Amino acid sequence: MDIKLGKNDKKYIEGTDDVFSIMQRILLRENKIDRDKEHFWIIGMNEAGFILYIELIALGTVRSVPIEPMNIFRVAVMKNATRVIAVHNHPAGSLIPSDADKDITDRLIQVGRILNIALIDHLIITPEHYLSFRQIELMNELEQSLKYVPTYQVVAQIRKEEKAIAKEKLAVEKGKTKTAEEKARAEKEQKEAALAQAKALATALLNKGVDVETIAKIMEIDVKAVQKILRKKTAKAKE
Repeated sequence: MDIKLGKNDKKYIEGTDDVFSIMQRILLRENKIDRDKEHFWIIGMNEAGFILYIELIALGTVRSVPIEPMNIFRVAVMKNATRVIAVHNHPAGSLIPSDADKDITDRLIQVGRILNIALIDHLIITPEHYLSFRQIELMNELEQSLKYVPTYQVVAQIRKEEKAIAKEKLAVEKGKTKTAEEKARAEKEQKEAALAQAKALATALLNKGVDVETIAKIMEIDVKAVQKILRKKTAKAKE
């Protein structure tokens, strides 16, 4: 689920305080029931640190939230993000990373390397405080880990999924182009239909002996516009 930034939220990330400031407000926007469940978000950015999107990847239970790495990077590939930050909350208030937190971070680092999308930090947040894996140097440790270095077969599968996502992205872009063309065609047809109606009305009034000034008042346009419509009508008739 795509999360919209508030008008007072920063649109780019300079440090972990910026991340927490944004995500704290997002967490507090949740109703009390959902706030007591673990959420896992991903912030996608470009190289300059501008936020391209914030996506709620999963909503779990009080103690855990299920994560699939390719679901995380699928959105990043679709939206051309080159860097991502993982954020999840601990409803119980603890900021201590669990083994599961470390494991998913390790896996995300490895998948990100294959896709050339860097996981630059992982934050655990509560409504009042946060912990940054980067600040406590846990990211540095996990970046050196070999636990989840993928085999050739896993790399091949990830590459296959990446190609499938790229095809989906291309189809979406083509769909947008087609939609824009259809909209432009419809607008053109509407304008042509309106002009034809205006021509017919102006000609009918003129044939009844109504002067141009009066026609302009009836059609609520200026005299020059009426004359232009009638000229087009005459030119078309001569053709």
